[in-house]
Amino acid sequence: MTAIDGKVVAITGASSGIGEATARLLAEYGAAVVLGARRTQRLDELVQDIRDRGGRAIGCVTDVLRQEDLERLVGGAVAEFGRLDVLVGNAGIAKIGPVADLDVDGWSAMIDVNLRGVLNGIAAALPVFRRQGHGHLVTTVSTAGLTITPTMAVYAATKNAVRTLLEGLRQESTDGVLRTTAVSPGFVRTELADSIDNTQVREQILHNMGQIGIAPEAVARAIAFAVEQPLDVEIGDITIRPTVQG
Repeated sequence: MTAIDGKVVAITGASSGIGEATARLLAEYGAAVVLGARRTQRLDELVQDIRDRGGRAIGCVTDVLRQEDLERLVGGAVAEFGRLDVLVGNAGIAKIGPVADLDVDGWSAMIDVNLRGVLNGIAAALPVFRRQGHGHLVTTVSTAGLTITPTMAVYAATKNAVRTLLEGLRQESTDGVLRTTAVSPGFVRTELADSIDNTQVREQILHNMGQIGIAPEAVARAIAFAVEQPLDVEIGDITIRPTVQG
């Protein structure tokens, strides 16, 4: 038994990487998980596997760019399990490359998914949290926003925008109803590099992931640590990265 047992947790970007690892770990700890992602088959397989292991899980095809999808995800949690305790906003893309590439479409895509997608989740979950009298937003940001490096300027900007958003929301919510946690992973072995169009940058990121990347389960454990705290304790920021990452 853990403090996570019985919680209801919705997760975006749940079909792979950090989202999948978090879904599996929290379900193992006794949470009911409501899983959102765009890839239907992988989502269905994950839900079935969690159920086969004795966990409670439902899936909801979710594109974070669609407000109605986030409302359906949150609504599904309430309809199936009676409430929503935590929303893990994990969906994200990395159209990284030098600013001089002028990848305007890539910039827009990152702003839409990494920032607007988080806002859509907040808009869906916050009214539920207010009605319940409690709720927790756990959002994946990045160490890219802590140490600014070439090729990651716009990506880091979207992540730092989310960091700023969460801090502002925290300060607006000191009545004890809402908790916010920003989780900043470093190099993690995920599929994030698949969204990188610049071949040279993608190969370098994949090399770094392969050489020093930590398992997504490590980030899942950090998320679980934040989630299991008593309602009067807020873990505002977690940075988790390989010990050898500069």
